[in-house]
This record gives sequence, structure tokens and C-alpha cells, in this order.
Amino acid sequence: MAWHKHHKKQSKDKILTSAADLFTRYGFEKVSINQVMENAKLTRGAFYAHFASKSELYAQAITKAGILASNDHLSHCDGSLMGITKRYLSGEHRNETVKHLCPLAFLVTDINQQNKTVKDTYTNIFKGFVDNTNQQIKCDQKALQVATLMIGGLALSKAINDPVLSDKLLIACQEGIANLINANIS
Repeated sequence: MAWHKHHKKQSKDKILTSAADLFTRYGFEKVSINQVMENAKLTRGAFYAHFASKSELYAQAITKAGILASNDHLSHCDGSLMGITKRYLSGEHRNETVKHLCPLAFLVTDINQQNKTVKDTYTNIFKGFVDNTNQQIKCDQKALQVATLMIGGLALSKAINDPVLSDKLLIACQEGIANLINANIS
């Protein structure tokens, strides 16, 4: 019996969603193909119908992770830059209790160990993040500053083991972004 024409696309999407969630939580080295496929509820053999290597999967999965995280954040706020900022720079995101995590913050150190294709993919996701920010504030420099405060603030708040300082850092980044977007744009 032949598979329906959308089966292969659905299988690949399941694999990418599974990989996106696992990689953003655990990084490249701590996630195996078997774990990705088990989480996707597919056999290991199905992996090779879609990907030549784990690295190829990783590059595509971080793109998927960016889309999933963006959609998740937007669905839980009013869509304003401050609404997105508060959702992004939240204890829930830092503590991994939101459904999808941002690969820009959660994989920032992992990407350095990867090949050019993966780094190019990460760079494109970052550019998209900055572009989305710039659509709201209409200033390239401030969009870069906001993106840096968001991604860097979340990554640092996750890395430090002092919960009070971590919370203060998230709030300071939120306030810094509010000050940037409320300042006169020249």
C-alpha cells in the first residue's frame, strides 16, 4: 500500500519538530538520532529518507525551532515589541517551561562548535530576529541593540546560578529595551 502524498512531508515535519525541541533543550552533542526519532514516534530508518546526517538535521531543526518559538511567543502576548520582550525575557522561557525555546539564546554556545552550514543557518535566524524587531522600531541600530539585549539577556540569565541575580538581569534587559524603544530615534 502506497503512502499518501503528504506522508513524507508530515514525517519530516515531525522529525524537525522533535529535533528542534530536543536540540534547544540539550544541544547537539547530547541528542542522538535515536532520541529524535523516538520523540517523533518514528523509526530510525525514516531519518535517512529525509536527512544525510545529524548535522544536516541540526541546521534544519534550528530553523524550525526559530519558527516554533516565534509563533509560541506571539500567541502568548499582544504582538507589541514590549509584549514580545516580556514573554521572551521571562522566567518561564529561561526555566524552559514554555513549549518552544529560542535557538538563538539556548544554542548560542553550541553553534560555535558546528560547521559553516549550521553557523550560516544560525546567522540567518538572527538576521530574521533583527528584521522582525526593526519592523516595529524602524531603526537598524536599535533593532540590533534590542536583539542583543533579548538574546544575550536570556542566555546569561540561564547560565548564572544565582536565581535572584538572574531575575534582576531579565528585568534590567526588559527595562533597557523599554528605554531604547521609547527614546527618540535619530
